[in-house]
Amino acid sequence: MPLLPWLERELARRYTVHLLPAAGPERDAFLAARGSEFDGLVTSAGAGVPAALIEALPRLRVISSFGVGLDRLDLPAAAARGIPVGYTPDVLNDCVADLAMGLLLAVCRRIPEGDRFVRAGRWERPEELALGRQVSGARLGIVGLGRIGRTIARRAGGFDMDIRYHARRAVEGVEWTYEPDLLELARWCDFLVVITAGGRETFHLIDARVLEALGPEGFLVNVSRGSVIDEAALVRALQERQIAGAALDVFENEPRVPPALWSLDNVVLVPHIASATHQTRQAMGQRVLDNLVAFFAGQPLPSAA
Repeated sequence: MPLLPWLERELARRYTVHLLPAAGPERDAFLAARGSEFDGLVTSAGAGVPAALIEALPRLRVISSFGVGLDRLDLPAAAARGIPVGYTPDVLNDCVADLAMGLLLAVCRRIPEGDRFVRAGRWERPEELALGRQVSGARLGIVGLGRIGRTIARRAGGFDMDIRYHARRAVEGVEWTYEPDLLELARWCDFLVVITAGGRETFHLIDARVLEALGPEGFLVNVSRGSVIDEAALVRALQERQIAGAALDVFENEPRVPPALWSLDNVVLVPHIASATHQTRQAMGQRVLDNLVAFFAGQPLPSAA
């Protein structure tokens, strides 16, 4: 998977770099012939590192990943070999939180729909855009209160929102109310923002029961991982207006998005762009490099998983 051009150039300047072929016979042949040559591996959260790849690199000593997601990196396999794994947390917190709030506003205030309304010339006709939903003073439920979740909560405070959160356990030192029951959180809130980690523990955490609890006046926003939501159940809920709407940055089988969502006015779709700004991607690339530089200098990784 290509990285930022400047990062690829800088890696090539500092190290001997080889591009790993895509999974398949070509990769297998490459690894069989040359897998024992490599000390470091650079990847991304989307591409990940499966255990089989770690096994095929017997000399591997460090992994540096571009992204914050860890669900596609086999951390136990790396740990079994004593291989440190670096990633890029913190530097994207603000950017992801910004998009979460942008998606929330977009879906409930019908911004993309309004844009299409104007572009189609419908404003000049005797038509009116359907009313949206006010954000200020609304109830916000956050699923996951890690670094990004807390940043979203602070953003929402600027809209005077009443905030509660659900996580595996209560987070110490925060002002927001902990709700141990996800269904109760969904019943209570007007907006449910999902920003929990992906992986087996959260697979389809947001299922038909949660969507039913969210109800016909509730909105869902997902800036976590597509696997966290039962996508088929969400499509049904949107089609049947069981929930008011959804705004999605991530999907179960990216880049494939269910065609059933394309024509629905109560959903906003963007192509996994939560960290996609010049400033944040630059910072993420720098952290990838910093993790490698620190390791080869015999120092701890600045951001170790």
